[in-house]
Amino acid sequence: MTVLLVAVGGAAGASLRYLIDRRVQRAHDSVFPWGTFLVNVLGSLILGMLAGLALFGSDPEPVRMLVGIGLCGSLTTYSTFGYETIRLFSERARLLAVVNVMVTVLTGFAAAATGLLIAALLTA
Repeated sequence: MTVLLVAVGGAAGASLRYLIDRRVQRAHDSVFPWGTFLVNVLGSLILGMLAGLALFGSDPEPVRMLVGIGLCGSLTTYSTFGYETIRLFSERARLLAVVNVMVTVLTGFAAAATGLLIAALLTA
């Protein structure tokens, strides 16, 4: 059952990542990888909420498998983030490459912290 939950969540997450990335990149005619940035921040928010629920006493394993490992595992993408950063650097958009790293990491931490806070409020 666990593998099935991860697989279903993974299929949903990969599909969402593709759809979100394509839609966002079409809306922003830019070399900056806005779609990858958005899915990574969204995944950090969701994982922060799940971590918060686990910390505050509500940790349903099926939800963690489906949403945490499956959905967020395939929604977020470190490999694409790394590739797009190197691509920016090699295309001489070095400032954008640095901005991509800094903004993605800092916003990801902030989103995870926000998710923890939301979980704390929901379980209070």
